[in-house]
Amino acid sequence: MNLSNLHPAEGSKQSNNFRRGRGHASGNGKTAGKGHKGQKARSGRPRIGFEGGQMPLFRRIPKRGFTNRNTKDIVAINVAALECFEDGADVTIESLMDMGIIKNPRDGVKILGNGEITKKLNVKVTAFSESAKAKIEAAGGTCEVE
Repeated sequence: MNLSNLHPAEGSKQSNNFRRGRGHASGNGKTAGKGHKGQKARSGRPRIGFEGGQMPLFRRIPKRGFTNRNTKDIVAINVAALECFEDGADVTIESLMDMGIIKNPRDGVKILGNGEITKKLNVKVTAFSESAKAKIEAAGGTCEVE
């Protein structure tokens, strides 16, 4: 290794440490890369979104309603969708995903009462509607909230 072979590591030299406003000979003297006069040439720029006193865009557009942070995204499926399971099967969120009935359980799965069920199933999901619970139990199955 010689002194003539030394060079900085790749990516270690950065150009943002350029010395501005150090005379004409530096190539960046006088206005120091800020052009001539105007608001952007001066110190103390306006805040982000300021449009020179014109009503800013974020205040011009209409705002409606609000988003509840505590809401739950529940996936709803009907009792008729459970007909594809065999008689006496255990129906869980995992088994519903395996059968392709739901793709993403999100915050939970609720069984609704639309349709008919003829098989005895042990259903274990997040929630049931009253009519769905009645139909599953009338077919001889059980409903369990997990």
